[in-house]
Amino acid sequence: MLVFTRRRDEAIIIGEGIEVRVLRTGKDAVRIGVSAPHDVPVHRGEVYAAVCAANQSAAALPVISIGHLAGRLRLHPPLDPVD
Repeated sequence: MLVFTRRRDEAIIIGEGIEVRVLRTGKDAVRIGVSAPHDVPVHRGEVYAAVCAANQSAAALPVISIGHLAGRLRLHPPLDPVD
């Protein structure tokens, strides 16, 4: 891990077009701003971990075949058309 010391309004540049800037410092927290291209996802660490856990959980669900779904749809009568 590379560690920087920055003061308010100072920035760190990562690669081409990603800037991390210290906006405000307080007793218990630091407010930072991140400027990045739209195609670069930027998440807080805890949000990223929750998204990864949800993706892994969804990937672990059993796969349902198209034939099974078609059979389930046949069990329900068609809806009346709305005029």
